[in-house]
Amino acid sequence: MKVILLENVRKVGSIGEIIDVKRGFARNFLISKKKALFASKENIKEVEKIKLELSKKDQEKKNEAKLINEKIKNKQYKINKLSTENKELYGSVKPTEISKVLEETDNVKINPSLIQPSQEIKSIGEFKVIINLHPEVQTQIVIKTVVQEEIK
Repeated sequence: MKVILLENVRKVGSIGEIIDVKRGFARNFLISKKKALFASKENIKEVEKIKLELSKKDQEKKNEAKLINEKIKNKQYKINKLSTENKELYGSVKPTEISKVLEETDNVKINPSLIQPSQEIKSIGEFKVIINLHPEVQTQIVIKTVVQEEIK
């Protein structure tokens, strides 16, 4: 299925590009998230008209992502969790939890879908987490899980 990209998508293409992708990917991701349009003659003409505007918006998003990157790059964040005697957590640390910690400590809102732990966080220790802020801007933080003291 041919679609026109409305924004830069990592490993797929850039703004205004007409690409051929699988139907499911086009319908369920690109079009539903407003990242692309069906490649009809009318849509192609429309995208040509607004290409400059889309590029400006993308540049703004990129600049915003760079600011967030500078704020959180290589920082370490602590998460208190209950654990067993052999340092295993009761449940794992999910991207939603990491997103909340980022918002509480640095006042940075990041969608949990953009957060990718390098491995599942299921024990006490330090874990690298990659955050995709923009198709061209990626940053890394460290999540340190520590034992939460039980309240008696």
